[in-house]
Amino acid sequence: MNKKIQIPVLVTGATGYVAGRLIPLLLTSGYRVRAMGRSIAKMADRYWGQDPNVELVKGDILDVDSLRKAVNGCGTIYYLVHSMISQKGEYRHADRIGAKNMVQAAADEHAHHLIYLGGLGDIHHKNISKHLISRNEVGQILLSGSVPATVLRAAMILGSGSASFEILRYLAERLPVMVTPKWVSMPTQPISITNILGYLKGCMEHPETRGKTFDIGGPDIVAYRDLFRIFAKEAGLPSPFMIPVPVLTPRLSSLWIHLVTPVPAAIAQPLTEGLSLPTTCTENSITQIIPQKLVSCQEAIARALDRINQEQVDTCWTDAGEITYPEWTYWGDSSYSGGTILKCGYRASVNGSTHALWASVVKLGGETGYYGADFLWKIRGVIDVFTGGVGLSRGRRSKERLQVGDALDFWRVLNLEDPSKLLLLAEMKTPGEALLEININDLGNAQSEIVLLSRFLPKGLMGIIYWYVLYPFHQYVFTRMIKGMVNTSGLKFVTRPERFTPKITKTCTLSD
Repeated sequence: MNKKIQIPVLVTGATGYVAGRLIPLLLTSGYRVRAMGRSIAKMADRYWGQDPNVELVKGDILDVDSLRKAVNGCGTIYYLVHSMISQKGEYRHADRIGAKNMVQAAADEHAHHLIYLGGLGDIHHKNISKHLISRNEVGQILLSGSVPATVLRAAMILGSGSASFEILRYLAERLPVMVTPKWVSMPTQPISITNILGYLKGCMEHPETRGKTFDIGGPDIVAYRDLFRIFAKEAGLPSPFMIPVPVLTPRLSSLWIHLVTPVPAAIAQPLTEGLSLPTTCTENSITQIIPQKLVSCQEAIARALDRINQEQVDTCWTDAGEITYPEWTYWGDSSYSGGTILKCGYRASVNGSTHALWASVVKLGGETGYYGADFLWKIRGVIDVFTGGVGLSRGRRSKERLQVGDALDFWRVLNLEDPSKLLLLAEMKTPGEALLEININDLGNAQSEIVLLSRFLPKGLMGIIYWYVLYPFHQYVFTRMIKGMVNTSGLKFVTRPERFTPKITKTCTLSD
């Protein structure tokens, strides 16, 4: 094997949308990869996480010592992280600190090359967004270091699971008539995720890209309104009727997007602000250095729809971020010093194997629903959306498969132990922190037990009131969930669902 290929390539933000697709591409090309993220468990549960040529390391861009350990021994570094979600309103400051830390770590550990994917747009335009300013600042910081850097600037990424594509998809599918703001007429140059990956890999293989900035885009320059029509045609939908209005600001647009699509306003607003100015390539020199077939908007959308229909969405915008276990899950009893943990449990036993029950458990949520009382879950989802939460619209990546870190409606998969345990963290708006756990236990003699546990750490009086207002509904909802899962599995009850008082010891057993 080529000696250069034996030197590991560091990919930061490993569970993010782009990095999660770059890693398998590098592996199939013969490279060794060191994947960096804030959760080892989350990375390990990716299909590439157990590959012998992948090394998983925990790191945080705000911790320079962790970056030095991650960079040590690597040649090329892909800097594919962004603090927009984790740091919210402070993301610009966090991004600057993170970039400076990476420059320092790369220099200290004698790396050869930094590669960064930023945003496309005229930094001096009157409508330039804070998001694009931040992406430009990061690129300039990386270029200023002693380790040569390459900065790629891209507009909208078209690919199954990207935030930009999901906004386009849900708006086109759900709104046959649209009241559209000015920005839908701005020219933009979308690029397929396939071409993004080709340029990222190509920069590592072409030393002449070092120390330079390149605009990258697809072959088409279109307006956002054109993308709606292209999507509708590829999806077999009628072309939406658009009514232009001059007063719909990016902020108002983001709130509307939040109500109609799974993408929250915090992400939608920077994306719509980025469309308030032309986002087209001002030069195309990279096409001469890294030639590849540029995928048209029509073909990129068609491919994305095929991937969604075939349930082959490898990464999604919801993947990014750290898996954060609530502190109280390490203690698990009502004596926790942070407050009283409220809990209830329901259980039943059946004739049948744990695997038969598990097949229903892992299909929970999304189009499958919750096996009973779905109208109550839908009401809860609507309430969540109107209080600023994500609601049920995120669905799930696949109808059949789950992995640690997956978004599941307004839950996040914290732990998954096939065929015995599913642990979900609530990401809905609540006055406290909530966990839902489903356990499947082997009782022997061809019998199994299904146990459903709900736990809640209230915040203040409102949290306690919230729990007890919902408490009468627990029996109705949870017993129907259990009955639905058992019936769907084709099994018969030995004991019917009953409430019990759970005695919970230590919950979190995963280690980073």
